[in-house]
Amino acid sequence: MTTAINEANYRRLIEEGFNQGNLEVADELIADGALEHQRGVRGDGPEAAKSTIRYLRTAFPDFKITIEDVVAVGDKVWARQRGGGTNLGTFAGRPATGKKAFIEVIDVCRFEDGKMVEHWGVPDQLGMMVALGLIQ
Repeated sequence: MTTAINEANYRRLIEEGFNQGNLEVADELIADGALEHQRGVRGDGPEAAKSTIRYLRTAFPDFKITIEDVVAVGDKVWARQRGGGTNLGTFAGRPATGKKAFIEVIDVCRFEDGKMVEHWGVPDQLGMMVALGLIQ
């Protein structure tokens, strides 16, 4: 049962938080003090996720993540996703390009009592920079 709850909560965070911009869902689904291991993300806990959501939705107002595969076993959820949108705001310190770009993202999350307590994110940041024409 816990495995199903962990997967459902992960899916909610992606859909409601990242895809719809509902920041409050991070408070509900991420434990205070949850550890963040993704390069470039500052801080821990729900505030780290909220900061990332705000940043991505400012750079890509139509930002969307599509979960391609997800596996939940015990206290862990692994997901392979495709994320991106139209770059209409500053991204990586560079002005908007107006280009639409999507990249692959891998997430591994650990849950306790239905709340995320640890996150390792591996977005293809180099691929995004190339797709936006910011580097060759």
